[in-house]
Amino acid sequence: MFQGASSLNLDAKGRMTVPSRHRDALSLQCEGRITLTRHPDGCLLLFPRPTWEAHREKIAAWPIQARDWKRIFLGNASDVEMDGAGRILVAPELRNAVSMQRDVMLLGMGTHFEIWDAARLAENEAKAIASGAPEALSNFSF
Repeated sequence: MFQGASSLNLDAKGRMTVPSRHRDALSLQCEGRITLTRHPDGCLLLFPRPTWEAHREKIAAWPIQARDWKRIFLGNASDVEMDGAGRILVAPELRNAVSMQRDVMLLGMGTHFEIWDAARLAENEAKAIASGAPEALSNFSF
């Protein structure tokens, strides 16, 4: 289960270093084989390859009416591997698609990660807080 936030930087080549606390788990779970794809919320999704492959099969089976969504998820998917230093390359096409600059946030979301441009994530979170909790959370408390 991946959780937590990590503030990271993309280097000049567009590489991101996976935090050590997640690197070991990804090495064990998928031998550092990862898939990145675009999400319509304006972030990237990072999946261990076996997890992505299960999602990919479901997405590929979507009906023709969902072809635009298939393009978003499958058409933007990119298989990458962690290098010996625990870095992954985020392709320029993916970085541009979500306006990703140097400062990024990696968020553990259970079975996968979201990668956000740090400023964009801050804006989205501020909007979410300002609009209040959705009805689906009305019975939730700690």
